[in-house]
Amino acid sequence: FFFFFSFYLNFLFSCEDPSWVPANMGCYKYMEELYKRKQCDLLRFVLRVRAWQLRQLSAIHRASRPTRPDKARRLGYKAKQGYVIYRVRVKRGGRKRPVPKGATSGKPTNQGVSELKFQRSHQSVAEERAGRKCGGLRVLNSYWICEDGTYKYFEVILVDPAHKAIRNDARINWICNPVHKHREMRALTSVGRKNKGTGKGHKFNKTIGGSRRKNWKRRNLVNLRKYR
Repeated sequence: FFFFFSFYLNFLFSCEDPSWVPANMGCYKYMEELYKRKQCDLLRFVLRVRAWQLRQLSAIHRASRPTRPDKARRLGYKAKQGYVIYRVRVKRGGRKRPVPKGATSGKPTNQGVSELKFQRSHQSVAEERAGRKCGGLRVLNSYWICEDGTYKYFEVILVDPAHKAIRNDARINWICNPVHKHREMRALTSVGRKNKGTGKGHKFNKTIGGSRRKNWKRRNLVNLRKYR
């Protein structure tokens, strides 16, 4: 497979401007460059077959190895004991309000049912479901693998905080700390922070303090002591 992979990529790059292509690219770099061209014939075929295969499997299941090893390694995965990969299937589309017969029983401003948008991404939902399925593991990161008209598929990297190989590794044993339990539920993973809208720099001045709402409330709320 990798021989065919390399042959196709050499042909692909030879047809384009070769000035930006590095002279010595490893296998992971080849795969990274290929995934930047999701409309090429090879990847369209691979993703179509992969979506068909994953449709036959359960919504949450363990994978023996990452589907995209280059992406998984960039996000912290190591092929060693203590690391686990789970695949998660998430239904595409918006979020319909779960009310009986559309009766929201409230003010007219809250009577919407069908055209609502969920505030988090499908990838964040996939991390949450994997974290609930494997309560003893810690969610490290996740990435997209494929999608079809009905579902999106993600792979979630989980770490076993009780494994000696993890506890003795200084590069990853930070996740064994109890404060990192269910990081995915508290928007502490990469995609969670992206959905939350917090970050560093001048673009995130209005989120200092936890969130935009908390920042606004702190600046606009007047706290007066009883005896002043």
